[in-house]
Amino acid sequence: MNTLNTIRKILLAYILLQTFSYGAFSQEKAVKTVPSGRNAEKIVTEENLRAGIEFLADTTFGGRATGSKGACEASMWIGRHFRDAGLLAFSGSYSHTFRTGDLVGRNMIGFMPGARRSVNETYVLVVAHYDTYGSMDGKILPGADSNASGVVAMMNIIGMFQYMKGLGRLYGSNLIFLATDAKEKSSAGAEAFMTALDEGIFRDPVSQAVISKRQIKNVVVLDILGATLEPIHKGRKDYLIMLGSAGERYDLTSANSNPGLGLDLGFDYYGSKSFTDLFHHRSGDQMVFHRNGLPVTYFSSGITRKTNKVEDDSESLNYEVFRKRILLIFHWLTKTL
Repeated sequence: MNTLNTIRKILLAYILLQTFSYGAFSQEKAVKTVPSGRNAEKIVTEENLRAGIEFLADTTFGGRATGSKGACEASMWIGRHFRDAGLLAFSGSYSHTFRTGDLVGRNMIGFMPGARRSVNETYVLVVAHYDTYGSMDGKILPGADSNASGVVAMMNIIGMFQYMKGLGRLYGSNLIFLATDAKEKSSAGAEAFMTALDEGIFRDPVSQAVISKRQIKNVVVLDILGATLEPIHKGRKDYLIMLGSAGERYDLTSANSNPGLGLDLGFDYYGSKSFTDLFHHRSGDQMVFHRNGLPVTYFSSGITRKTNKVEDDSESLNYEVFRKRILLIFHWLTKTL
């Protein structure tokens, strides 16, 4: 009998050990579990994307030309989005004015802290211009694809990162979101930002340390992202062009494997070496950042026959594909921060 009781005690002890070991293992796994970025996908809807594009492309903004009342109102709309998303301001304001000729332009800048290292902080700059040429031959240019699409993409990417922050997920680098004015005036807004950066005007809103160029890990330019009028390959409207480094191409391909994506990716500008160099290095806001020695990644769905024309309205965009592009850029960013 004593032998039987001893065996029972040994078995009970073994079962209890296994139970507590499993519980401790499960608890450890729960602590170490990192929320997937796919949790944030649900906040990006085609309906909200359309509403954002329709708002910015509305004729009441008069085309958002630099120095116009419409551009000022668009900048305030962007600022409200920054505030509502909880972005921090530099020097107490999202709006940073500059002059280009006789006009006053406004860059809108917001800050999202990453997982603070306290030393050797790095920053990723996400950029989209919000201005257009305004009007042509007395007709307003809505600028839906160029570049309300880039601005709306930026706003949704901000929302996705804030959603992940709410789940307790922080990323390695800090994010600076820059909506530039005067891209259509020789990228004066991007020039003004770089001048202010060189002058030490931008201080980290958390640490108050001056941000330097050497701390900027990458500049991500979003310019023309909503239409599907110029596919890379015939019959594939679900496409995206990225001009960047080989490592970034690998990360984009990896992010593209997420369920529901699988876009047709292009890593040059429609197979043309000269146009690839033009759009990556020698035009747009990206030209300014390259000239200042910063690495740049450029995302676009390509210039179309409607770009900078009256026909560039909210109905010319494909919102299903636009949504997928935003999700893919977000997932790529989470891999590179």
